[in-house]
Amino acid sequence: MGKFILYLCKLNIFNVREINANEKFKLINPVVTTGTFDGLHAGHQKVIAKTIEIANKIKGTPVIITFWPHPRFVLGKGEFNLLNTFEEKNQLFKEMGIEHVYYQKFTLDFAQLSSEEYVKQILVDKIGLKTLVVGYDHQFGKKRSGKFETLGDLADKYGFALEKVDALNINELSVSSTKIRALLESGKIPEANQMLGYSYFISGKVVEGFKNGRKIGFPTANIGLTDNLKMLPEDGVYAVYAGVENKIYKGMLSIGYRPTFTQQPHVKSIEVNLFDFSSDIYNSSICVYFIQKLRDEFKYASIEELKNQMSIDKENAQSILIGKPIFPKKLM
Repeated sequence: MGKFILYLCKLNIFNVREINANEKFKLINPVVTTGTFDGLHAGHQKVIAKTIEIANKIKGTPVIITFWPHPRFVLGKGEFNLLNTFEEKNQLFKEMGIEHVYYQKFTLDFAQLSSEEYVKQILVDKIGLKTLVVGYDHQFGKKRSGKFETLGDLADKYGFALEKVDALNINELSVSSTKIRALLESGKIPEANQMLGYSYFISGKVVEGFKNGRKIGFPTANIGLTDNLKMLPEDGVYAVYAGVENKIYKGMLSIGYRPTFTQQPHVKSIEVNLFDFSSDIYNSSICVYFIQKLRDEFKYASIEELKNQMSIDKENAQSILIGKPIFPKKLM
């Protein structure tokens, strides 16, 4: 658990290799699953677990192939935020026990590959796959034209086995990154965490803020995100855990524009008040794990009224934070 906290706070990228034009990988009976894996949610974990299970049966190697940048950025499909940054996603792979992770640089040229070209050039010629494991809704190739039926034909043609994993349903909803984003945008943290299979987190550095909290008895650490593409839950106040210097603390976090402090710039901030904590942590790495939303952001009539509300927020957060954040399960 401690190592996981440290990895995410410091964002050390472990050995994730890029697939390049001239390299052919030498792997023993590779069992491959491929996708963008944004969020690495419980549905993704089900597919990865099946990949590992099959690899163990044939004494093979479980292999993940993912893409970077996210295809939506390259294809210009509107505004978009990531559930995981590149570094976070690959640290999650490591925590889950996946040793062989390869990423394909996603470009406009790569996006023009047909489904058969992708299978032949990448999966067959470079990876040498023996079995391909895909989710129920997997689509691939130019304009996502490749469906499961297409893969079946290609498996026969190129001599690999094919395994399809059914959807994972939670509360009668199939798990997806799109649904998780919608839940986070609505502040529905427990439901999002249930679909993720771990507590949603952000990571960054503690930076200089306006020091409003210190003035009213609730000192806060102002967080600068390591990647502005990272998705934030909706504005408001949350009960959270925070990982600082490889220790976990309870706290409450505010996302928003500090509307009660009318003389300050209208700039969004992320500020966390850690309970029973007094150290100077400026420039330190920090990870925050979201557990439950406490309330919306609100403009109070006075600083004293805000201070009273923060006391209530702290009591509510302490009644919620009775355990530890949920970390991804080891799959290997």
